[in-house]
Amino acid sequence: MSVQFNYDTFVTRNSGYVSPATQATMRKKTLLIAGCGIGSSVAVCAARMGFEKFVLVDGDVVDAHNLNRQFYEFADIGKSKVEGLKDKILRINPEAQVEAIQEYLTPTNTDAIVAKADIVFDTVDFLDLEAILSLHTSAKNRNVELFTALSIGFGAGVLYFPAGSGMSLADVVAGDVASADADGGAHYTNVFASIIQRIGAHLDAQVVEQIAKALTIMEDGKPCPASQVAVGSFTIAALAVTMMHDVLDGRSIPTAPHMVIHSFRNNVTKLVNLLG
Repeated sequence: MSVQFNYDTFVTRNSGYVSPATQATMRKKTLLIAGCGIGSSVAVCAARMGFEKFVLVDGDVVDAHNLNRQFYEFADIGKSKVEGLKDKILRINPEAQVEAIQEYLTPTNTDAIVAKADIVFDTVDFLDLEAILSLHTSAKNRNVELFTALSIGFGAGVLYFPAGSGMSLADVVAGDVASADADGGAHYTNVFASIIQRIGAHLDAQVVEQIAKALTIMEDGKPCPASQVAVGSFTIAALAVTMMHDVLDGRSIPTAPHMVIHSFRNNVTKLVNLLG
């Protein structure tokens, strides 16, 4: 029996939690997923909530070690992440408009890509500090809403930069970059280690331990080997998509430099100022 997709039927069970006006707005907004690793969880959650327009950007392919936390399957190994994620979204909503861009973000391509979006969700590998700061600067200059997230063990943190706020991630980490430059170069490990040292008291001890191990390995420029679990990616999706909904619904939510951090290990939610 052939079943025809119908958007109104698809979102029927959102009723009472998502207003008709907010649902309609959600359907019209274009969501850029910058980094389709952990970003895959947000894309799938957003698609099920009723987002219908997506731009997916990532130059990577699915690897076996991604399957413990990213929204791919064994059959996806070797495929580009953007094409694999596009397929997942279209299986949920076959009428979704999904543009898949198989490229790594760079200072030269970010602005044109951000120009396609109303909302940016960022989980670009922080290893490329120049690219991630370029992404955030483009969003700031174009007055585009931006959410950025970290998987934090059995939990997550989400940071929101409102359109027109006048602040970007570059402003938040400016002091860390300056300190790293003074010590010999603004490498990812120097900048990220500085941030973690500043907010470490608010994180689970297990998280701090695992990040410290990863940073030690990364000092020679190797790709990020940090341990992450599925609960973290699910938490990012729940936090980020809730915050996106609330922004579209006209609700007030915490903004940068304050990050919302939730830990299922300790069953607590904190609002942490990344500027210390």
